[in-house]
Amino acid sequence: MTYLIDAWLERPHPCLRILHRETGEVCAVLEEDALHELHAQGDLDLSGLNSNEPNVLKELVRNLFLFSYARALRPL
Repeated sequence: MTYLIDAWLERPHPCLRILHRETGEVCAVLEEDALHELHAQGDLDLSGLNSNEPNVLKELVRNLFLFSYARALRPL
């Protein structure tokens, strides 16, 4: 599977979505609070979002999925 990162980081309420490239299905959504947490942990490298290197993007998508799933499993 291939994915597309749809990031809106310059807005007052930033968000990032991971989309399935072929179907356009939204696979993961990270809202403002999650993005701030990722950035504070040092796990969101904004330069990685601008990369054209497949290995860099693959690792970024992998880390975003892992963070998204781990966050969903946290107790309220």
